[in-house]
Amino acid sequence: MLVSDALHLDLAAPLAHLAEHGYARLGRVLSDEGLFALQERTDDLMLGHVRYPGLFFQMDSTTGRAEDAPLGLGWQGPSLGYRKLEKLELDPVFRAWMENPLFERVARALIPDDVVLYRAIVFSKGEGGGSDLPWHQDGGKLWGLSREPDVQIWTALDDAPVGGGCLEVVPGTHGAGLATPLGGVVSRQQVVQADAERRAVALPVVAGEVLLLHNHLWHRSQRSTTGRRRRAFSACYMSASTRCLRKHKAPRVFPPMFRGDGAATVR
Repeated sequence: MLVSDALHLDLAAPLAHLAEHGYARLGRVLSDEGLFALQERTDDLMLGHVRYPGLFFQMDSTTGRAEDAPLGLGWQGPSLGYRKLEKLELDPVFRAWMENPLFERVARALIPDDVVLYRAIVFSKGEGGGSDLPWHQDGGKLWGLSREPDVQIWTALDDAPVGGGCLEVVPGTHGAGLATPLGGVVSRQQVVQADAERRAVALPVVAGEVLLLHNHLWHRSQRSTTGRRRRAFSACYMSASTRCLRKHKAPRVFPPMFRGDGAATVR
């Protein structure tokens, strides 16, 4: 699924940029064939042509506000209006992409022991524009983990230009850690204090392009104004020593990805 020259991509500069700024570009590393396969599988899952027990669905809001998206409803029938598809490690097409050798090299460079997956998720904005997702961080008590995840690898499944629902970030904000112990949405007061609107950097991408993101980096995505869909896939990798701390349900077991010795994981 990788383009021919991606396997031996020099990671020194992207990893240095990730450490300093909280994000980095890997470029267009998903092949045309791989892109089509992931696009097709995303729609097949939304339309119910392919099904897996335990797959998570969230329909988008009707207000354009992500916080108004309905919770706990799950599958609502065939629709391209879903905002989230999660637990995509259940699908062999997405699983093949998140286990590709380039992503393994990134994970191995950042995580010294065995690597597991926190989540594999598609975020979608429909032709109507989708929802505004405010400044937030991916971590904290909301995530219920004994330690913070190490990296997210974000793949554009559609072009996401400026005005088209692209990611926006506030460079360097990962260095200060969590804005609140809970994590999640950054308060309006903190956004103003950090001068986030002035410091914001848009990250327009073309379909097949890949970004690296630190979990504590402030990031958001606004509604698309292009009239076109914007789908993106994010896989979050972390150390196998991480434990689930939730009490109200049985602790989560995180899917293995890569062995610390570089050997393939046996499932």
